[in-house]
Amino acid sequence: MFKIYDISMTIQSSMQVFNDNESKLPKFTNTSNHDNGQAVYETRLDMDVHCGTHVDAPLHMLKDGETIETIGLEQLIGHARVVDLTHCEAFITRADLEKLNLQRNEWVLFKTRNSFTEEFDFNFVFLREDGARYLVELGIRGLGTDALGIERAQADFPTHRSLFRNNIIIVEGLRLKDVPAGTYFMAIAPLKLAGLDAAPARAFLIGGM
Repeated sequence: MFKIYDISMTIQSSMQVFNDNESKLPKFTNTSNHDNGQAVYETRLDMDVHCGTHVDAPLHMLKDGETIETIGLEQLIGHARVVDLTHCEAFITRADLEKLNLQRNEWVLFKTRNSFTEEFDFNFVFLREDGARYLVELGIRGLGTDALGIERAQADFPTHRSLFRNNIIIVEGLRLKDVPAGTYFMAIAPLKLAGLDAAPARAFLIGGM
């Protein structure tokens, strides 16, 4: 027996968005409906590619960086480890990560206090630059966070850039509140968009009951 954990945000007009910026809220426009005598019900969606759970591409922070469709599904499907960092109040440091016995080529998902609110927190827990450098030294494959950003309050975005320059995939906006720490089978499926800096994704974990 196994259990499926949906770790993606629900896309809705009332969801949290980065910096509470209203322009980033998804917009749904009904273009055809049954009440008007139409044979079909159809809706148009206007959405920022960094909205909700999403995969970042290197282009997001690196000039001439790779775009989202270059990240193959084989890089986003496999075993991943959820680590409990709910004790971190402001940021995640090298010292926090050194205690976890992380391994080369591992996919790591950060469970922090960010997962326990559906409101945008301007002081969300982020990965500090020294923590990012440590993950680069280890040679992890990918990193997921339950904040809408992997960093804040750092000039020139050193966390993003060091991870991208070392081919570490970044996923933001996960929901890990109900997921115990441990190892799971992970699947993350970003929309197959061409030439862009990110894509919204459905993400889930499969683990034992």
